[in-house]
Amino acid sequence: MNKTICITGGAGFIGSHVIRHFVNKYPAYHIVNLDKLTYAGNLENLKDVEGKANYEFVKGDIVDGDFIIRLFEDYKFDGLIHLAAESHVDRSIANPNEFIYANIVGTTNLLNAARHIWKENTEGKRFYHVSTDEVYGSLGETGYFTESTPYDPKSPYSASKASSDHLVRAYNHTFGLPMVISNCSNNYGPNQFPEKLIPLFINNIQNNKPLPVYGKGENVRDWLWVEDHAEAIDLIYHKGSDGETYNIGGHNEWKNIDLIRLLCKIMDHKLNREAGASEKLITYVKDRAGHDLRYAIDSTKLQRELGWKPSLQFEEGLDKTVDWYLQNTEWLKNVTSGEYLKYYEEMYGDDR
Repeated sequence: MNKTICITGGAGFIGSHVIRHFVNKYPAYHIVNLDKLTYAGNLENLKDVEGKANYEFVKGDIVDGDFIIRLFEDYKFDGLIHLAAESHVDRSIANPNEFIYANIVGTTNLLNAARHIWKENTEGKRFYHVSTDEVYGSLGETGYFTESTPYDPKSPYSASKASSDHLVRAYNHTFGLPMVISNCSNNYGPNQFPEKLIPLFINNIQNNKPLPVYGKGENVRDWLWVEDHAEAIDLIYHKGSDGETYNIGGHNEWKNIDLIRLLCKIMDHKLNREAGASEKLITYVKDRAGHDLRYAIDSTKLQRELGWKPSLQFEEGLDKTVDWYLQNTEWLKNVTSGEYLKYYEEMYGDDR
Protein backbone atom coordinates (compact mmCIF):
# COMPACT_ATOMS: atom_id res chain seq x y z
CA MET A 1 0.00 0.00 0.00
CA ASN A 2 1.59 3.29 -1.05
CA LYS A 3 -0.61 5.51 1.12
CA THR A 4 -2.60 5.00 4.31
CA ILE A 5 -5.51 7.43 4.54
CA CYS A 6 -7.91 7.80 7.45
CA ILE A 7 -11.45 8.89 6.58
CA THR A 8 -13.42 9.92 9.66
CA GLY A 9 -17.19 9.48 9.68
CA GLY A 10 -16.93 6.96 6.86
CA ALA A 11 -20.06 5.07 7.92
CA GLY A 12 -22.19 8.18 7.51
CA PHE A 13 -23.98 9.49 4.45
CA ILE A 14 -21.27 11.52 2.69
CA GLY A 15 -18.46 9.54 4.29
CA SER A 16 -19.66 6.20 2.93
CA HIS A 17 -19.69 7.59 -0.61
CA VAL A 18 -16.17 8.98 -0.15
CA ILE A 19 -14.97 5.64 1.26
CA ARG A 20 -16.46 3.73 -1.68
CA HIS A 21 -14.95 6.17 -4.18
CA PHE A 22 -11.42 5.92 -2.71
CA VAL A 23 -11.48 2.16 -2.07
CA ASN A 24 -12.57 1.40 -5.63
CA LYS A 25 -10.46 4.02 -7.42
CA TYR A 26 -7.22 3.58 -5.45
CA PRO A 27 -6.58 -0.12 -4.80
CA ALA A 28 -3.00 0.68 -3.71
CA TYR A 29 -4.25 2.91 -0.87
CA HIS A 30 -5.03 1.52 2.56
CA ILE A 31 -8.31 3.23 3.47
CA VAL A 32 -9.12 3.24 7.20
CA ASN A 33 -12.70 4.14 8.08
CA LEU A 34 -12.84 5.67 11.57
CA ASP A 35 -16.40 6.01 12.83
CA LYS A 36 -18.07 6.14 16.24
CA LEU A 37 -21.22 4.50 14.83
CA THR A 38 -23.70 6.96 16.25
CA TYR A 39 -27.33 6.93 15.13
CA ALA A 40 -26.34 8.27 11.68
CA GLY A 41 -23.41 5.89 11.10
CA ASN A 42 -24.38 2.67 9.37
CA LEU A 43 -21.95 0.01 8.12
CA GLU A 44 -24.72 -1.33 5.86
CA ASN A 45 -23.82 1.68 3.69
CA LEU A 46 -20.52 -0.07 2.89
CA LYS A 47 -21.52 -3.71 2.39
CA ASP A 48 -20.19 -3.61 -1.17
CA VAL A 49 -16.63 -2.69 -0.11
CA GLU A 50 -16.25 -4.22 3.36
CA GLY A 51 -14.46 -7.27 1.94
CA LYS A 52 -11.95 -5.31 -0.15
CA ALA A 53 -8.28 -5.88 0.77
CA ASN A 54 -7.53 -2.14 0.93
CA TYR A 55 -10.40 -1.28 3.31
CA GLU A 56 -10.44 -1.44 7.11
CA PHE A 57 -12.98 -0.27 9.69
CA VAL A 58 -11.99 1.05 13.12
CA LYS A 59 -14.62 1.98 15.70
CA GLY A 60 -13.64 4.99 17.76
CA ASP A 61 -14.57 8.44 19.00
CA ILE A 62 -12.61 11.49 17.83
CA VAL A 63 -13.44 13.20 21.14
CA ASP A 64 -11.12 10.69 22.87
CA GLY A 65 -7.78 12.44 22.39
CA ASP A 66 -5.62 9.63 23.80
CA PHE A 67 -7.26 7.09 21.49
CA ILE A 68 -6.70 9.33 18.46
CA ILE A 69 -2.99 9.77 19.27
CA ARG A 70 -2.56 5.99 19.61
CA LEU A 71 -4.41 5.41 16.35
CA PHE A 72 -2.15 7.80 14.44
CA GLU A 73 0.94 6.23 16.01
CA ASP A 74 -0.22 2.72 15.06
CA TYR A 75 -1.19 3.47 11.46
CA LYS A 76 1.22 6.29 10.58
CA PHE A 77 -1.42 7.92 8.39
CA ASP A 78 -0.22 9.77 5.31
CA GLY A 79 -3.48 11.67 5.09
CA LEU A 80 -6.76 12.38 6.80
CA ILE A 81 -10.12 13.27 5.26
CA HIS A 82 -12.20 14.55 8.14
CA LEU A 83 -15.96 14.17 7.67
CA ALA A 84 -17.03 13.05 11.17
CA ALA A 85 -19.37 15.68 12.60
CA GLU A 86 -22.67 16.30 14.25
CA SER A 87 -24.52 17.94 11.38
CA HIS A 88 -28.24 18.37 12.04
CA VAL A 89 -29.25 21.96 12.83
CA ASP A 90 -32.37 21.02 14.82
CA ARG A 91 -30.32 18.69 17.04
CA SER A 92 -27.76 21.47 17.60
CA ILE A 93 -30.50 23.77 18.85
CA ALA A 94 -31.77 21.08 21.22
CA ASN A 95 -28.30 20.08 22.49
CA PRO A 96 -25.44 22.44 21.55
CA ASN A 97 -22.86 20.70 23.77
CA GLU A 98 -22.76 17.56 21.62
CA PHE A 99 -21.77 19.73 18.67
CA ILE A 100 -19.08 21.55 20.65
CA TYR A 101 -17.44 18.28 21.65
CA ALA A 102 -17.72 16.46 18.32
CA ASN A 103 -17.02 19.30 15.92
CA ILE A 104 -14.55 21.43 17.87
CA VAL A 105 -12.85 19.17 20.42
CA GLY A 106 -12.87 16.21 18.01
CA THR A 107 -11.28 18.24 15.21
CA THR A 108 -8.65 19.62 17.60
CA ASN A 109 -7.75 16.09 18.70
CA LEU A 110 -7.21 15.09 15.07
CA LEU A 111 -5.11 18.18 14.42
CA ASN A 112 -2.94 17.45 17.45
CA ALA A 113 -2.47 13.82 16.38
CA ALA A 114 -1.56 14.79 12.83
CA ARG A 115 0.88 17.40 14.08
CA HIS A 116 2.42 14.83 16.45
CA ILE A 117 2.87 12.07 13.88
CA TRP A 118 4.03 14.37 11.04
CA LYS A 119 6.36 16.57 13.12
CA GLU A 120 9.51 15.16 11.51
CA ASN A 121 8.29 15.18 7.92
CA THR A 122 5.16 16.72 6.36
CA GLU A 123 6.09 15.88 2.76
CA GLY A 124 3.21 14.09 1.04
CA LYS A 125 0.96 14.55 4.07
CA ARG A 126 -2.43 16.27 4.05
CA PHE A 127 -5.15 17.13 6.58
CA TYR A 128 -8.39 17.62 4.63
CA HIS A 129 -11.22 19.19 6.60
CA VAL A 130 -14.72 18.90 5.12
CA SER A 131 -17.01 21.75 6.14
CA THR A 132 -20.31 23.35 5.18
CA ASP A 133 -21.67 26.46 3.46
CA GLU A 134 -23.64 27.22 6.63
CA VAL A 135 -20.55 28.83 8.21
CA TYR A 136 -21.11 31.80 5.89
CA GLY A 137 -24.51 32.61 7.37
CA SER A 138 -27.43 33.61 5.17
CA LEU A 139 -27.74 35.25 1.76
CA GLY A 140 -30.43 37.57 0.50
CA GLU A 141 -32.18 36.98 -2.79
CA THR A 142 -28.99 37.57 -4.80
CA GLY A 143 -25.31 36.80 -4.53
CA TYR A 144 -23.25 33.70 -3.79
CA PHE A 145 -20.87 32.41 -1.15
CA THR A 146 -17.24 32.49 -2.29
CA GLU A 147 -14.09 31.35 -0.51
CA SER A 148 -13.57 34.94 0.71
CA THR A 149 -17.10 35.44 2.13
CA PRO A 150 -16.84 36.47 5.81
CA TYR A 151 -18.03 33.88 8.32
CA ASP A 152 -21.39 34.61 9.96
CA PRO A 153 -22.75 31.35 11.47
CA LYS A 154 -26.28 31.47 12.82
CA SER A 155 -26.82 28.11 14.59
CA PRO A 156 -24.84 26.10 17.15
CA TYR A 157 -24.10 23.62 14.35
CA SER A 158 -22.71 26.18 11.92
CA ALA A 159 -20.85 27.98 14.73
CA SER A 160 -19.14 24.73 15.75
CA LYS A 161 -18.14 24.04 12.14
CA ALA A 162 -16.87 27.61 11.73
CA SER A 163 -14.74 27.16 14.83
CA SER A 164 -13.25 23.94 13.49
CA ASP A 165 -12.47 25.63 10.15
CA HIS A 166 -10.59 28.40 11.96
CA LEU A 167 -8.64 25.86 14.01
CA VAL A 168 -7.52 23.97 10.91
CA ARG A 169 -6.29 27.20 9.31
CA ALA A 170 -4.58 28.21 12.55
CA TYR A 171 -2.65 24.91 12.69
CA ASN A 172 -1.56 25.48 9.09
CA HIS A 173 -0.42 29.05 9.82
CA THR A 174 1.14 28.44 13.26
CA PHE A 175 2.54 24.92 12.97
CA GLY A 176 2.87 24.47 9.21
CA LEU A 177 0.40 21.57 9.20
CA PRO A 178 -0.44 20.80 5.53
CA MET A 179 -4.17 21.21 5.03
CA VAL A 180 -7.05 21.99 2.70
CA ILE A 181 -10.67 22.84 3.51
CA SER A 182 -13.83 22.50 1.44
CA ASN A 183 -17.23 24.03 2.15
CA CYS A 184 -20.13 22.27 0.46
CA SER A 185 -23.82 22.90 -0.13
CA ASN A 186 -26.65 20.54 0.86
CA ASN A 187 -25.90 16.96 -0.21
CA TYR A 188 -28.54 14.48 -1.38
CA GLY A 189 -28.53 10.93 -2.67
CA PRO A 190 -28.61 7.30 -1.44
CA ASN A 191 -27.92 6.28 2.16
CA GLN A 192 -28.79 9.61 3.80
CA PHE A 193 -30.17 9.28 7.32
CA PRO A 194 -33.90 10.16 7.28
CA GLU A 195 -33.69 13.15 9.59
CA LYS A 196 -32.73 15.24 6.55
CA LEU A 197 -35.38 16.74 4.31
CA ILE A 198 -35.34 14.53 1.20
CA PRO A 199 -35.17 11.04 2.78
CA LEU A 200 -37.52 12.13 5.58
CA PHE A 201 -40.14 13.27 3.10
CA ILE A 202 -39.72 10.20 0.88
CA ASN A 203 -40.34 8.03 3.94
CA ASN A 204 -43.29 10.12 5.10
CA ILE A 205 -44.93 10.12 1.66
CA GLN A 206 -44.58 6.33 1.45
CA ASN A 207 -46.32 6.02 4.81
CA ASN A 208 -48.89 8.80 4.26
CA LYS A 209 -47.48 10.86 7.12
CA PRO A 210 -47.47 14.69 7.29
CA LEU A 211 -44.73 16.61 5.47
CA PRO A 212 -43.69 19.34 7.96
CA VAL A 213 -42.61 22.51 6.14
CA TYR A 214 -40.97 25.31 8.12
CA GLY A 215 -42.68 28.69 7.76
CA LYS A 216 -43.90 29.13 4.18
CA GLY A 217 -41.16 26.97 2.67
CA GLU A 218 -39.46 30.01 1.15
CA ASN A 219 -35.94 29.08 2.31
CA VAL A 220 -33.57 28.40 -0.59
CA ARG A 221 -30.86 25.72 -0.69
CA ASP A 222 -28.27 24.69 -3.27
CA TRP A 223 -28.34 20.90 -3.73
CA LEU A 224 -25.25 18.80 -4.49
CA TRP A 225 -25.36 15.16 -5.69
CA VAL A 226 -23.33 13.24 -3.12
CA GLU A 227 -21.25 11.34 -5.70
CA ASP A 228 -20.24 14.65 -7.28
CA HIS A 229 -19.12 15.72 -3.81
CA ALA A 230 -17.00 12.57 -3.45
CA GLU A 231 -15.35 13.28 -6.81
CA ALA A 232 -14.63 16.86 -5.72
CA ILE A 233 -13.07 15.63 -2.46
CA ASP A 234 -10.82 13.30 -4.47
CA LEU A 235 -9.63 16.18 -6.67
CA ILE A 236 -9.05 18.55 -3.76
CA TYR A 237 -7.21 15.93 -1.71
CA HIS A 238 -4.84 15.07 -4.53
CA LYS A 239 -4.50 18.34 -6.45
CA GLY A 240 -5.64 21.16 -4.18
CA SER A 241 -3.07 23.74 -3.07
CA ASP A 242 -1.86 23.65 0.53
CA GLY A 243 -3.63 26.07 2.83
CA GLU A 244 -6.45 26.72 0.38
CA THR A 245 -10.24 26.55 0.69
CA TYR A 246 -12.52 25.31 -2.08
CA ASN A 247 -16.29 25.77 -2.27
CA ILE A 248 -18.32 22.87 -3.71
CA GLY A 249 -21.81 23.67 -4.98
CA GLY A 250 -24.35 21.88 -7.12
CA HIS A 251 -25.64 24.92 -9.03
CA ASN A 252 -29.14 23.70 -8.14
CA GLU A 253 -30.98 26.35 -6.13
CA TRP A 254 -34.46 25.39 -5.00
CA LYS A 255 -36.97 26.87 -2.62
CA ASN A 256 -37.90 24.21 -0.08
CA ILE A 257 -41.56 24.29 -1.05
CA ASP A 258 -40.77 23.89 -4.77
CA LEU A 259 -38.45 20.97 -4.03
CA ILE A 260 -41.13 19.32 -1.89
CA ARG A 261 -43.78 19.72 -4.58
CA LEU A 262 -41.44 18.21 -7.17
CA LEU A 263 -40.73 15.33 -4.79
CA CYS A 264 -44.47 14.80 -4.26
CA LYS A 265 -44.99 14.71 -8.03
CA ILE A 266 -42.21 12.13 -8.51
CA MET A 267 -43.52 9.99 -5.65
CA ASP A 268 -47.11 10.09 -6.93
CA HIS A 269 -45.87 8.82 -10.29
CA LYS A 270 -43.68 6.07 -8.85
CA LEU A 271 -46.29 4.92 -6.33
CA ASN A 272 -49.10 5.03 -8.92
CA ARG A 273 -51.05 7.55 -6.89
CA GLU A 274 -53.46 10.15 -8.18
CA ALA A 275 -51.68 13.34 -9.20
CA GLY A 276 -51.59 15.77 -6.27
CA ALA A 277 -52.23 13.10 -3.63
CA SER A 278 -48.90 13.53 -1.85
CA GLU A 279 -49.10 17.34 -1.83
CA LYS A 280 -52.10 17.02 0.49
CA LEU A 281 -49.66 15.76 3.15
CA ILE A 282 -47.85 19.13 3.29
CA THR A 283 -48.25 20.71 6.73
CA TYR A 284 -46.84 24.13 7.53
CA VAL A 285 -45.19 24.40 10.95
CA LYS A 286 -43.59 27.16 13.00
CA ASP A 287 -40.30 28.27 11.49
CA ARG A 288 -37.06 27.05 13.03
CA ALA A 289 -35.14 29.46 15.27
CA GLY A 290 -32.40 31.27 13.38
CA HIS A 291 -33.43 29.71 10.07
CA ASP A 292 -31.12 31.02 7.31
CA LEU A 293 -33.02 32.28 4.27
CA ARG A 294 -30.76 31.24 1.41
CA TYR A 295 -27.51 29.39 0.72
CA ALA A 296 -25.87 29.40 -2.70
CA ILE A 297 -22.27 28.52 -3.55
CA ASP A 298 -20.00 29.85 -6.25
CA SER A 299 -17.67 26.94 -7.10
CA THR A 300 -15.81 28.79 -9.86
CA LYS A 301 -12.44 28.37 -8.11
CA LEU A 302 -12.83 24.57 -7.94
CA GLN A 303 -13.91 24.38 -11.57
CA ARG A 304 -11.19 26.71 -12.81
CA GLU A 305 -8.26 25.28 -10.83
CA LEU A 306 -9.11 21.58 -10.66
CA GLY A 307 -11.55 21.04 -13.53
CA TRP A 308 -14.48 19.82 -11.42
CA LYS A 309 -18.12 20.27 -12.42
CA PRO A 310 -21.38 18.68 -11.24
CA SER A 311 -22.50 15.72 -13.32
CA LEU A 312 -26.26 15.74 -12.64
CA GLN A 313 -29.06 18.24 -12.76
CA PHE A 314 -31.26 18.16 -9.67
CA GLU A 315 -34.35 16.66 -11.31
CA GLU A 316 -32.31 13.68 -12.55
CA GLY A 317 -30.52 13.25 -9.23
CA LEU A 318 -33.76 13.46 -7.26
CA ASP A 319 -35.35 10.82 -9.47
CA LYS A 320 -32.36 8.49 -8.91
CA THR A 321 -32.54 9.18 -5.16
CA VAL A 322 -36.23 8.31 -4.95
CA ASP A 323 -35.61 5.09 -6.87
CA TRP A 324 -32.87 4.10 -4.44
CA TYR A 325 -35.06 4.59 -1.36
CA LEU A 326 -37.99 2.77 -2.92
CA GLN A 327 -35.70 -0.14 -3.80
CA ASN A 328 -34.05 -0.21 -0.37
CA THR A 329 -37.03 -0.20 1.98
CA GLU A 330 -35.31 -2.66 4.33
CA TRP A 331 -32.38 -0.25 4.80
CA LEU A 332 -34.80 2.57 5.54
CA LYS A 333 -36.79 0.39 7.95
CA ASN A 334 -33.62 -0.62 9.80
CA VAL A 335 -32.27 2.88 10.29
CA THR A 336 -35.61 4.32 11.35
CA SER A 337 -36.24 1.52 13.84
CA GLY A 338 -32.71 1.49 15.25
CA GLU A 339 -32.44 -2.28 14.81
CA TYR A 340 -29.01 -1.98 13.28
CA LEU A 341 -27.67 -0.46 16.52
CA LYS A 342 -28.28 -3.74 18.33
CA TYR A 343 -25.93 -5.48 15.92
CA TYR A 344 -23.23 -2.87 16.51
CA GLU A 345 -23.54 -3.24 20.27
CA GLU A 346 -23.04 -6.99 19.94
CA MET A 347 -20.10 -6.63 17.54
CA TYR A 348 -18.29 -3.61 18.93
CA GLY A 349 -19.64 -3.09 22.44
CA ASP A 350 -21.92 -0.36 23.71
CA ASP A 351 -19.20 2.06 24.86
CA ARG A 352 -20.34 4.81 22.53
